[in-house]
Amino acid sequence: MSTLRISGVSKSFDGHPVLHDVHLTVKSGALVALLGPSGSGKTTLLRLLCGFERADAGAIEIGGRRVAGDGLHLPAEQRQIGYVPQEGALFPHLTVAENIVFGLPRAQRRAGHRVAELLELVGLPQSYASRAPQQLSGGQQQRVALARALAPSPGLVMLDEPFSSLDAALRLETREAVARALAAAGATAVLVTHDQAEALSLGHEVAVLWRGRLVQTAAPQTLYRRPVTRELAAFVGEAVLLPGRVAAGRAHCALGELPLAEGVRPADGDVDVMLRPEQIDVLAHGTQSEGLEALVRDVTFQGQDAALTLELATTPASATPTTIRARVPGYRTPRAGERVRIAVGGEVNVYPRSIRADV
Repeated sequence: MSTLRISGVSKSFDGHPVLHDVHLTVKSGALVALLGPSGSGKTTLLRLLCGFERADAGAIEIGGRRVAGDGLHLPAEQRQIGYVPQEGALFPHLTVAENIVFGLPRAQRRAGHRVAELLELVGLPQSYASRAPQQLSGGQQQRVALARALAPSPGLVMLDEPFSSLDAALRLETREAVARALAAAGATAVLVTHDQAEALSLGHEVAVLWRGRLVQTAAPQTLYRRPVTRELAAFVGEAVLLPGRVAAGRAHCALGELPLAEGVRPADGDVDVMLRPEQIDVLAHGTQSEGLEALVRDVTFQGQDAALTLELATTPASATPTTIRARVPGYRTPRAGERVRIAVGGEVNVYPRSIRADV
């Protein structure tokens, strides 16, 4: 297990900045999900960590050993990094066992060093050792790729969107197996992904890259509940953003007077109020006297749940209808055109209206 430290790393290509002064620490044995949209700089940072590219500025340390910075650039083969690519990239002419030991010294390759142990670690039967990769499912191939990455006991494991080519059910099963294997091995790992659900479910922490800058690093629940900007809130899940005002430590908006999230204590004034669609509790009209009245304008049924577009009833103080999004369990899906009552659960986040972060 090794701690990863990235200090002030920057990178440009042909004069175009791709990464700006990135700082990140991954504790020994932790898995950090590096999340960001396409073009945010995730792949470039991965390539710098692996040694495939040279940083323009900054330093990288793995297990207390500097591998980049101040003119130093250790090549990839000297960094003790295990790498799991998107497609697994197994050699079709080699067996599973031969793929696992491929990067080891010749004596260990001949002895099939740790093959049985590693197959068990990634949740595959030992009988798979003699199979060809093409005899395995996509998820099984990714597990073999992880076993190959773990075989030399690396200080750091890099996973480059390893589940992106799998279907939804197989993706969930495979990422759970990979998470268990990494935890059992005590590996320090960085998962590069653009999938928010994947990052939130797997990462001990999630680091968000946006336009080449690391804008927030936090535990998954903190990132989801208290993203630092409104733009980040809309990227990490679906966000309901409403104009409002903070007064006396409470947020006031079209949904009423709402409590602020722990640690959120802005000055009184105009804000954008942020909450998640699942915080809006939708009840049949007439089931309770409290709450706000709303009209269901649109329904998108998705099986286990449904996304609703709701139009709040107008009041003398709000002549213009307010439209919001809500999410309900599939078995409680109302019909379009139905009138319902809504209430808000949980706390909300706010962003001062005068501040518009470019993230």
